[in-house]
Amino acid sequence: MSRAVQTIATEPDPGPLLRLVRRQEIAFAMVGMVNTGLGMALTVMWLKVFGDHVPAAAAPAAAYAVSIVIAFVLHRTLVFRVRGHLIRDFLAFCGVNSGGLLMNMLLLQLAVSILHLPDIPSAVVVMGLVAIASFFGHRHISFRRKPVTAPDAA
Repeated sequence: MSRAVQTIATEPDPGPLLRLVRRQEIAFAMVGMVNTGLGMALTVMWLKVFGDHVPAAAAPAAAYAVSIVIAFVLHRTLVFRVRGHLIRDFLAFCGVNSGGLLMNMLLLQLAVSILHLPDIPSAVVVMGLVAIASFFGHRHISFRRKPVTAPDAA
């Protein structure tokens, strides 16, 4: 059996989203947009649920606690298509997301306070850079798998 046939035989089914868009980067961005919208909706919902009984800052924290689990499941099943290592993957996913938040905060502060760039355009550019870094972080850290090699038929 040729090496090309062995590789094709061991590759997992790309799943419905990757069959539709064909690029992992685009699928990642689509899931990210859905999760961003979900995070916004959850924040508003928690603000209404908590009312004046809880500080407003608790709403995005509660929204994040829910949306990070949903984002993990969507990225794991629709974008990176991995199995096994559930706890390790989730902890790594949270680590990459936390690193992205820290990177976002530091780069925005640098752009606005030190470089004296306008805040809103800087925030947009920084978020784009963090999204790109997050994609590679999730690909190479959160959902990294060793390549599967087929046994040699020779």
